[in-house]
Amino acid sequence: MKSNKDRIQELKTNGYQLSFEAVFNLAFENYKKIVVYAGLLFLVSAVLLGMLAFVIIAFTFGIENFQEFIKPENLDPNNFSDEFLIIYIGSVTLFSCLVSPFFAGIIKMAHCAEIDEEFHLSAAFQYYQFQYFKSLFLATLLITILNMGVSSVADLSGLPILGFLASLAISLLNVLTVPLIIFRDFKVFEAINTSFTLVSKQPLVLLGLLTVTYLFCITGVFMFFIGLFFTLPLLYSMYYAIYKSIIDFE
Repeated sequence: MKSNKDRIQELKTNGYQLSFEAVFNLAFENYKKIVVYAGLLFLVSAVLLGMLAFVIIAFTFGIENFQEFIKPENLDPNNFSDEFLIIYIGSVTLFSCLVSPFFAGIIKMAHCAEIDEEFHLSAAFQYYQFQYFKSLFLATLLITILNMGVSSVADLSGLPILGFLASLAISLLNVLTVPLIIFRDFKVFEAINTSFTLVSKQPLVLLGLLTVTYLFCITGVFMFFIGLFFTLPLLYSMYYAIYKSIIDFE
């Protein structure tokens, strides 16, 4: 029997077939198994982070200054100072890196549900162990920097639409990066390179799957907005379904 490493190398060399319907059905059936747990996790985490953000803002800027800042006329990016933009971009990047193990945990939760293995809400936080945290942090950091770099160059060139498309392509090509790190213990650069190679074999099918998934997730906004927390888990079930359909498990 071939090892998973050999199978991945074969896939990188020869490509693979992917059925849109089969992958979507797998993701949706998996989503139904985790939606309650994952939805509650997203909701509670958002509330706690919102409260934390409010406290930080209150102590850092003061409530009155913050109320003045969020007025529509003050939210024009052209009026932001270079110092503020640097702090903002750095904060968003750091936040993305810090929460990446949490999202990896949701993918792991999807795997447990698929194989009928008991899981608890704590499963979403298991990748904060250092051996995984450092890889997920670095992978997210590199992808975010690449995304922002491409977008910035496109904006400076007067072609923002090109930056959007390039950013979309980078996100699509990295769809397997996190699963490869948490399920195969791949190193950061090996995971990114493997994800790029495998996704490029079937980019249109994968783009279609993720587009439909994103549209489904957005419908949650129209359900008193709180519905977003319960439609979002489909995205992570889709990440899992894509990994399982392409690479599978030993």
